[in-house]
Amino acid sequence: MDQPVNSSPQPKEHGASFSTIRAAVMNWTRDLLIALGLAAVIIVFLYQPVKVEGTSMSPLLTDQERIFINKFVYRFEPIQRGDVVVFWYPMDKSKSFIKRVIALSGDTVEIQQGRVLVNGKQLDEPYVPATFADRGSLAPTRVPEGSFFVLGDHRNSSNDSRVFGAVPGQFIYGKAVFVYWPVERFGALPVAGSELQ
Repeated sequence: MDQPVNSSPQPKEHGASFSTIRAAVMNWTRDLLIALGLAAVIIVFLYQPVKVEGTSMSPLLTDQERIFINKFVYRFEPIQRGDVVVFWYPMDKSKSFIKRVIALSGDTVEIQQGRVLVNGKQLDEPYVPATFADRGSLAPTRVPEGSFFVLGDHRNSSNDSRVFGAVPGQFIYGKAVFVYWPVERFGALPVAGSELQ
């Protein structure tokens, strides 16, 4: 007479398999939450999302684009000519502006019919399209110690150091580094050093 088959081991195996899957899912969920937490900390404390308003930095940045700025980079390295920086507007500290650093502390800036000269040498500015160039002039101006001379890339449509003067270093609170919206513009901003000819 055939003996009935003992099927008790089967549920044990099934139970063990379910426990393994559950443990894996819990580990994956834990790792995901840790990664999201770290990303949030990095974004909150190292990077700050900002919205570009206006066209003064076209074509590099356009109106309503969303970018990340690095808030801590200047604790570890100096502000350099060519950096695109975000700062408190000297005429109204409740507003923020974004411009490109053209001259550093102690430099002498002069503009001759749109040509920018720093310490007597013309600045090579490939980021300023001819259609955005300005034909105005500015008498030689020395940048005060601890301050920076900034201009918009869209020269004929920018309120910048030609109007409000050099920006004190303590007003500069970040460097533009990354576009995250719109999606088609997603990516790191090009590093464009401004060379003197």
